[in-house]
Amino acid sequence: MIAFRGVSKVYTSGGREVAALRNVSLRVEAGEVHGVLGQSGAGKSTLIRCANLLERPSQGTVHVDGQDLLALSPEALRKARQSIGMIFQHFNLFPSKTVAANVAYPLEVAGVPRAQVRERVEELLSLVGLSDKALAYPAQLSGGQKQRVGIARALAPRPRVLLSDEATSALDPETARSVLELLRDINRRLGVTLLLITHQMDVVKAICDSASVLERGRLVEQGKVTELLARPGTRLHELCFPPFSTGTEAPTGRRVALTVAGENARRPLLSTLARQFDVDALLVEGAVERVGAIRVGRLLFDLQGTADAVSQALTYLREQGLTPEEVPHG
Repeated sequence: MIAFRGVSKVYTSGGREVAALRNVSLRVEAGEVHGVLGQSGAGKSTLIRCANLLERPSQGTVHVDGQDLLALSPEALRKARQSIGMIFQHFNLFPSKTVAANVAYPLEVAGVPRAQVRERVEELLSLVGLSDKALAYPAQLSGGQKQRVGIARALAPRPRVLLSDEATSALDPETARSVLELLRDINRRLGVTLLLITHQMDVVKAICDSASVLERGRLVEQGKVTELLARPGTRLHELCFPPFSTGTEAPTGRRVALTVAGENARRPLLSTLARQFDVDALLVEGAVERVGAIRVGRLLFDLQGTADAVSQALTYLREQGLTPEEVPHG
């Protein structure tokens, strides 16, 4: 649904060139929720603005729904943008218009008949849970309600793609969670492809099917969220699971770190080591994160037993598709 190919964006500032994006190639499949994770200055906002050509890349191509946006005429680009909705961090509502009028605005600009506009606005306000706020003004709404209006407005032209620019970063945690649940529900019910940028790992864990990590304008990795989190050594894994803090405690066996996800997270792996190999696994530290409907755990434990038995136990774990990492002491 969305494909960036070799996209770079260079700005000129104070007589010098600043590269915001450097040769970024990124794919988002139809119907996915894809998160682009990165800190301030990573190039996230530039990336998402290139997705609808609010910013034109210095080089590379941007395809959305099979169309090369850079090859379109101005008129064709305006039409293509009707299939690309945008949700903003600070809502960008018209303060002098009612909630209903804010949602109706893109339809009125497109020349949709008034009766159809009214019907569509009622449908969308019901979808986002604001039917009772149709005649209210933005100043009378909470932050979460304003963002719901922004989401309804973005959905008004029936887009196939939604772009979310840090949509929850200005909200308190509980409100942010409810907005993310709404976005996920919209994705599932309407089949809308969602590309969101965020600096918050919790957003990626909550609703993203796939993710990319952007650092200093470069895409350092991309893939399915559960696969990246389950694989030690990926950037997403490092961001989700900080290093274990075991201090100077000496291991009582061979110390091993292990990441388990999905079916493996529900299997009695450690007790199997004791029964099958006569190896005890002494848990030292651990953390479990919920990623959508899947649990991902990061465990640190000491394997106690004969050298041969411990080696067999480690081989067994690898045969289960896991990656046990031996942790040197000191």
